[in-house]
Amino acid sequence: MGEIRAILVDKDAAGGYRAAVTRLDEADLMEGDVTVRITHSTVNYKDGLAITGRAPVVRRFPMIPGVDFAGVVERSEHPALKPGDAVLLNGWGCGETHYGAYADKARVNGDWLIPLPAGLSAAEVMAVGTAGFTAMLCLMALEKHGATPADGPAIVTGAAGGVGSTAISFLARAGWHVIASTGRPEEADYLKGLGASEIIERAELAGPVKPLARERWAAGIDSVGSTTLANVLSMTRYGGAIAACGLAGGMDLPTTVAPFILRGVALLGVDCVLATRERRIAVWDRIARDLDKAKLAAMTETIGFDDLMRVAPEILAGKVRGRLVVEMG
Repeated sequence: MGEIRAILVDKDAAGGYRAAVTRLDEADLMEGDVTVRITHSTVNYKDGLAITGRAPVVRRFPMIPGVDFAGVVERSEHPALKPGDAVLLNGWGCGETHYGAYADKARVNGDWLIPLPAGLSAAEVMAVGTAGFTAMLCLMALEKHGATPADGPAIVTGAAGGVGSTAISFLARAGWHVIASTGRPEEADYLKGLGASEIIERAELAGPVKPLARERWAAGIDSVGSTTLANVLSMTRYGGAIAACGLAGGMDLPTTVAPFILRGVALLGVDCVLATRERRIAVWDRIARDLDKAKLAAMTETIGFDDLMRVAPEILAGKVRGRLVVEMG
């Protein structure tokens, strides 16, 4: 046991929200049967919300934020894990109800951990992170529904963000004609490099929502929600499907039943937090098989632990492109 470095968020007596880098005793970590030395993490939109307090992501105080980590088992009472095992974690309420990734170590339920997928390093799995894990969950949900590239194009909203960037790469790899929607037209070359065939302005999906609009795509992955998702649904082809996984634009959905009952459009909800361990292993195995490492590298920037407080508001402001890997050091 000893001191560990961590970002801790808390509320003061007046209800004010604060986040700061601090030192904790390892004994202060929460319950769990496995202790992991964290080598890498990442920054998702949810992590930005947790550090800044701009949305009620954290549900228990004090809290160490961070929903993803990769590292090495130091101590284990779990029958399937032993010291020295390389593992990863994403979801399971870490950074929300259980101390998360932004610390030198984490103590967690061993059932939440899975081995690093064959052929991927700790840095690479964190470059994928919850964002890429969610994007693959969306693609697999579309495939389970029966959607195929032969049906027509696929739209990706929030295209320059973490989910959007990985979704473009995965969809293109699977043979889809990808239409990328972004509010950052200067990122057109970046998005085309990931596999997007067309770029459209976010403004095209931001206007008043018609019950039904011109049919433009057969499938899609949406991480924005609100008016954007409502417009995407109204423009989806007959029998198409949209996988929804985010709310960067808001939690509301100002749509009508028209796309569902007149065009048979399916809205597929995708959750990444409580996916079963077996499901996670299957998804990560698919990622390991399909991942284009060159494209992953093109969308990834590496930062250090000391940069976390700086980048949290930047990811919320849409100033972060692609994925961030945190080398814990």
